[in-house]
Amino acid sequence: MTTRPRAGRRPGDSGTREAILDAARRRFAELGYDRTTLRGIAADAGVDVALVSHYFGPKQRLFAQAASLPFDPALALPGLLDGPREDIGRRLARHVLETLDSPTGRRRMTGLIRAAASERQAADEIRERVSRELLVPLAEGLGAPDAPLRASLAGSQIVGLVMARHVVGLEPLTESASGVLVDAVAPVLQHYLTGPLAP
Repeated sequence: MTTRPRAGRRPGDSGTREAILDAARRRFAELGYDRTTLRGIAADAGVDVALVSHYFGPKQRLFAQAASLPFDPALALPGLLDGPREDIGRRLARHVLETLDSPTGRRRMTGLIRAAASERQAADEIRERVSRELLVPLAEGLGAPDAPLRASLAGSQIVGLVMARHVVGLEPLTESASGVLVDAVAPVLQHYLTGPLAP
């Protein structure tokens, strides 16, 4: 007689935590924050729902840990700032589009934006992380005035592009090559980051 293994616990804490985080990232990306449940995450990870709460607490805390950016801002920032100031819009646009070309990067970016669109706390978490870790330091590193406003404007362009292309599925954005979109978006980002913001 064979006995079925219990679904409640995987061997090794780190493997269990990573399985839960991976399942949470997929769920948040596909369903958004509101429609994602701890029970669904547990089912995908092959664990008992109590184990999800044990490791991560409530859904808000799990989201805060699962909603990591698809790149390390500390590593990306020097590369973005390394080059002519007048090309920063192109470097940032290329970085964003290359991230979206990766299935993992696209899933994480869309997950962040779907969650932000459906839950205020998720939006606050994402805005704080993206602004503090990447966009404000980028604008400050360029030496332009009004760095927080410039960072917000650049962020609005990036979020709008991801939302239109990968969440809403707006054509022909969905069919356009990344290089075409880099050429189109780069001047806008350049203006937001270094151009005049007032007459």
